[in-house]
Amino acid sequence: MTRRVLILGIGNILWGDEGFGVRAVEAFHRRYALPEHVTVLDGGTQGLYLVQFVREADDLLVFDAIDYGLAPGTLKIVRDGEVPKFTGSKKMSLHQTGFQEVLSAADLLGDYPSRLALVGCQPLDLENWGGPLTEPVRGAIDAAVTAAHDILLEWGVDCVRRAEPLSPELALLKHDIDHQSYESRRGVNAAGEWRD
Repeated sequence: MTRRVLILGIGNILWGDEGFGVRAVEAFHRRYALPEHVTVLDGGTQGLYLVQFVREADDLLVFDAIDYGLAPGTLKIVRDGEVPKFTGSKKMSLHQTGFQEVLSAADLLGDYPSRLALVGCQPLDLENWGGPLTEPVRGAIDAAVTAAHDILLEWGVDCVRRAEPLSPELALLKHDIDHQSYESRRGVNAAGEWRD
């Protein structure tokens, strides 16, 4: 049987670097076409509503902003049994504790993914309401997408690079909350800097 794979971005795009996971999964979706047994999902801050998706997955890859105590923008990948420890290690936002609970609930219900990987990025600023990702975190997105691609290849998932990134109409996030539209409407230029 084909293994069901879930690629999940979690976080809150309204709180600066807290939106890393959502922006990383968005970038991944724009760059790669995937087989039908792979689901790409913006989990946002849905918390326990994500349990049904996690229970259906044989393999789970998560993008998230995680406080590892490292330099801002540093990526760290953890796997399998280490994932719950890091998603609940330091509470930076409500969604992190919620996602640790999602994993626990899936485990209690007997449908826990057999392979897990967390592509986490050390945030710089989580207090910037409505603001963009900071430069070091924005700069880590390409490396995070590449890391996820490598993990998926290791899992036997065929990731096909799109000839052109998806247009906003076909993107994972629509209605002007995709990364480019969201930040340009909030006064951010193409370099990710606030305009005066």
